[in-house]
Amino acid sequence: MELALIRIWSRLDLAQRAQTDVVTAARRIFTVQSINSEKASQPLRLIQITDCHLGPRPGEQLLGMDTDESLLDVLSRLKQREQKADYVIATGDITSNAHIDAYERFLGYMQQYYPLPLAWLSGNHDLDTVMRRFPSDRVQREYIELEHWQLILLDSSVPGHEHGDITPEELQRLEDCLQGCAKPALVFVHHQPVPVGCTWIDQYVIRSSEALLEIIDRHDQVKGLVWGHVHQAFEGLRGEVPLWATPSTCIQFKPRMVDFALDDTMPGYRWFDLYPDGRIETGVERIAEKAYGIDFASSGY
Repeated sequence: MELALIRIWSRLDLAQRAQTDVVTAARRIFTVQSINSEKASQPLRLIQITDCHLGPRPGEQLLGMDTDESLLDVLSRLKQREQKADYVIATGDITSNAHIDAYERFLGYMQQYYPLPLAWLSGNHDLDTVMRRFPSDRVQREYIELEHWQLILLDSSVPGHEHGDITPEELQRLEDCLQGCAKPALVFVHHQPVPVGCTWIDQYVIRSSEALLEIIDRHDQVKGLVWGHVHQAFEGLRGEVPLWATPSTCIQFKPRMVDFALDDTMPGYRWFDLYPDGRIETGVERIAEKAYGIDFASSGY
């Protein structure tokens, strides 16, 4: 088992903020009162998968990798290793070109291989209007309130563009969620809000990232900011708030590169243990070594 360095993140809790009335529609609440009452004092196990890049038909490739095959390899690993997990968040680029059949196939794979409550958000290869066709009883989005935590999903996609941005309305929704609920919060986006050290992909950083980070700075119940997009593991800090990026379920980008380059590390996922007191443990798990037909000489896609 390949496991990234695990850090336990904690922050001194200030006096709980008084909850303010927030319009329910702004939060689009999905509440899970208790996944298992016997686990009341145990951490909630959350799984993040990202950047699956499924094509319209099974077997389509991205730079030589069959993205259906690699996703199923990750799901098989999850089935073996994460039998006690509680929730899955898919942080964008579910598809390569927003074809509805690819989304349908993704949901079918999840139900077949790893049937847990699921939420997703849009990436730059997705189309939010297509993703919204799928009902909430199949996949959640935007906001999930759990017994001890809140999960806030923000849309950073800009239709027709590679870079990320978050609209003022979406930023206000984040503010409303944090003002309206004092529970510890984990915030998810697709694009990176800070540079990860790859020059070629850091040009696509969220354009309104400072506004996003300023909101997070004001709310001490935010315990982490998580994203996909960069196809590699990353750890950082914004003050005392940890920042995490997660490997793709398909091709991996080589870290700390000026120009586009693929890495030979395996596809994977990130897990989080969310404790009732606001602590987080996290790590990255990858599938076993496998020979995929990847075009490592490619200069982009």
